Amino acid sequence: MASTSSSSSCKYDVFLSFRGEDTRDNFTSHLYAALCRKKIKTFIDDEGLRRGDYISPAISDAIQGSKISVIIFSKDYASSKWCLNELVKILECKNMNGQMVVPVFYHVDPSDVRKQNGTFGVAFVKHEKQFKDLPEKVQKWRAALTEASNLSGWDSMNIRPEAKLVDEIINDILKKLKARSFSSDFNGFVGLNSRIEEIKSLLCIGLPDFRIVGIWGMGGTGKTTLAGAIFNLISWEFEGKCFMANVREESEKGGGLVHLREQVLSEVLDENIKIRTPDLPKYMRERLQQMKIFIVLDDVNKVRQLEYLTGGLDQFGPGSRLIITTRDKQVLDSFGVLNTNIYEVNGLKYHEALELFCNFAFKHDYCPDDLLVLLERVVKYANGNPLALRVLGSVLHQKSKLEWENASENLKMISDPDIYDVLKISYNELKSEEKNIFLDIACFFVGEEKDFVLRILEVSNCVLNVLVLKSLITFSYSNKLQMHDLLQEMGREIVRQEFVKEPGKRSRLWYHEDVYHVLKKNKVRIY
Repeated sequence: MASTSSSSSCKYDVFLSFRGEDTRDNFTSHLYAALCRKKIKTFIDDEGLRRGDYISPAISDAIQGSKISVIIFSKDYASSKWCLNELVKILECKNMNGQMVVPVFYHVDPSDVRKQNGTFGVAFVKHEKQFKDLPEKVQKWRAALTEASNLSGWDSMNIRPEAKLVDEIINDILKKLKARSFSSDFNGFVGLNSRIEEIKSLLCIGLPDFRIVGIWGMGGTGKTTLAGAIFNLISWEFEGKCFMANVREESEKGGGLVHLREQVLSEVLDENIKIRTPDLPKYMRERLQQMKIFIVLDDVNKVRQLEYLTGGLDQFGPGSRLIITTRDKQVLDSFGVLNTNIYEVNGLKYHEALELFCNFAFKHDYCPDDLLVLLERVVKYANGNPLALRVLGSVLHQKSKLEWENASENLKMISDPDIYDVLKISYNELKSEEKNIFLDIACFFVGEEKDFVLRILEVSNCVLNVLVLKSLITFSYSNKLQMHDLLQEMGREIVRQEFVKEPGKRSRLWYHEDVYHVLKKNKVRIY
């Protein structure tokens, strides 16, 4: 049986179990429509699939391939042997694979479901007569009803009108899906959970005020990862939301802050916004003031960026939240973020750093005895910086003890360790072609499709795989190239150092002002 505990193996977000004659054309149809509006992939059976007493393979596969099963108990639910067999299958998936189950008691008393009273009792009188030679079958159905009714769920008698009940169920499902997604997406991120809880305590979600939280720390410490984890975890609670990554870099591109603000507004309002004026129109401000909004502005390095992108803090509705990540605390201070609302991201604790390094160096969380002394030296040198630990661990993966000793000596030579010096160790190990591809990506291709990059650079997939194995690049779920901003900065700095004062002699130009200057002066170097 395929495990439903793995998100990648799940075909559906939600499976709906219901008695068609009771609720198909009323409550269930409303719930299904609401799920679809929220883009929650939901299985609802075709009436043609319900033939005979036993659930079809298609239904069984759908149950097994869903993250959550919603069971709508209605007055004649128990009269359907199909529904009862479906329920047994759902609980099997819950108990064996951790599938989440949400019962909804629609115009029925939960105690009637639990104890098989009322219409549920009447149904079982008939079942016991029909299956008098198979008492274990009837007992399995009874046990399933009792187990399901003891789960936390929703009672239509306590939440009215039905529209409100549907909204409450949708929010509950979204919350469960987000929590499940978070646990799988950030599996292997050492020390993340405790940091997330600290930031959540600063956000005070649920209070009606508008609040800004700053996440501050040196490069490579995981600020973006933290902000992304928080966004994935709680963004469903807001009417409008946007995660704007790499504000510093994006604001320097052709469209500048004007284009960035249009992106933020478009995501928050879920429509294509084009506003070129410095100030937002009144009708736009009024719309935003009515909405509960959550925005993350990642890697901000100037107060002007915040002022322009937020357009005045009074424009957000009650309960709105803004998270800013930056390496410069002065940006937060100048923008008026309270010191009590600034979370400083420090390096990992020693035991966390050890675990993270081992995960990359050995692909498990322990170290061979003969490398323990060298391991301690390398981990201490990285000083708790997650990016440095990942890169160093990848460099030393499957290396001999002699190679470990050489690497350790190289680290000693850097008397005043800077993160760039540590990261450059992995770059120096690359072959000439691999170095060139790394620099090309750093200068031009971050965020581009993998196939596009392979075609433009005319290289094989093997070269990119080398960079992946050394933790220099990664690929997004949509197969786009990603590179940590510190690694990108390191690559661009290597190119700058070729000719510091003469951009026209450098091997690569990416900054538009440098390109303009070189073309204007007609100082292009031909290779």
